[in-house]
Amino acid sequence: MTDTARFPLEGGCDCRHVRYRMRTAPLFVHCCHCRWCQRESGASFALNAMIEADRVDVLGGEPLVVDTPSESGKGQRIARCPRCHIAVWSNYAGAGPRVHFVRVGTLDDPDALPPDIHIFTASKQPWVQLPAGVPAVPEYYDRRQYWPAESLQRRDVLLGRA
Repeated sequence: MTDTARFPLEGGCDCRHVRYRMRTAPLFVHCCHCRWCQRESGASFALNAMIEADRVDVLGGEPLVVDTPSESGKGQRIARCPRCHIAVWSNYAGAGPRVHFVRVGTLDDPDALPPDIHIFTASKQPWVQLPAGVPAVPEYYDRRQYWPAESLQRRDVLLGRA
């Protein structure tokens, strides 16, 4: 994970009604190339910073949470601005409301959080060139192999396994 970003980082929607602050570094940053993320985002991939929900402060404008289908069939809850409808983060069934998947593109400085890994590259757009030196896997991965020890410890605390 990049250690060049300085925290806290702030972000929000296009109309600036919803504003948030990530107080600390995320657990991990995924660049997901699955077809589901492509369709949902309308782009070639989704870039999400996974972080404990209690480390994200809403600074203004409460997001509207929308239940949305997901490829797993378990659904996801997408936090969107109630005015401009930009998605600022999601919560997936696995960790539920405890982990936000913050949409990196909504940060004021999205360059601060490059991906730690590219996932579902088997379905990436063929013209997307993946950078050398960043792990890339055809589908999902074993977090024990890729996550930093500190992030694994934070996850254990979050899930009550510490």
